Amino acid sequence: MRVLLADDHTMFRKGVQAALSGAPEITIVAEAADGQEAVELAVRHRPDLVLMDINMPVMNGVAATRWIKQRVPETRIVMLTVSDTDRDLFEAIKAGADGYLLKNLGPEELVAAVRAAAAGEAPISPLMAAKMLKEFREGRVGTAPAEAHPLTPRELEVLQLASQGLTYKEIAARLYVAESTVKNHMRHIMEKLHLRNRSEAIRFAFREGLVSEVDDRNP
Repeated sequence: MRVLLADDHTMFRKGVQAALSGAPEITIVAEAADGQEAVELAVRHRPDLVLMDINMPVMNGVAATRWIKQRVPETRIVMLTVSDTDRDLFEAIKAGADGYLLKNLGPEELVAAVRAAAAGEAPISPLMAAKMLKEFREGRVGTAPAEAHPLTPRELEVLQLASQGLTYKEIAARLYVAESTVKNHMRHIMEKLHLRNRSEAIRFAFREGLVSEVDDRNP
């Protein structure tokens, strides 16, 4: 897992680097101090993942995310920021972000999130997942009926839980099925909707209104 760090605070970048150093499969290939540098380094190094701050000089992280997704679409981007505003969250998602994490997470949580991103999952801090669900409940995200799409009730249920930020393992536990079964459902979802990965499926779900009935039970 080749990672690019993009943050304008040197000490924070060093802290993230130290946190990830304990995971032998993760390598920091470059560090950027602003959004424009992040784009340039992403094009040069083509990392597997970019951990992207939002508020940076020259070019902010949302704009940088949009540019990187255009030039290096295979690179996954997870926002790592102090911003918990609705606007930054949804602008980042629209720009193509594959996850959204707040900087208050611990080192072990960060490593787990990076590994989840490598596995095709969409790491989202619980607070931000709650904001996404709130926006949907209030009808501000997507209006298309689920019946317009060829998904089975079980596939819709898996997509709904994935949209809440649950991992494959957590979804399997919730539905009392094997983790491999959940992955198969997600593969079928992506095939039916002509999407490339889980993150695209989640963005599509919120945009098109495929998760209109939210399960409020705790995981």
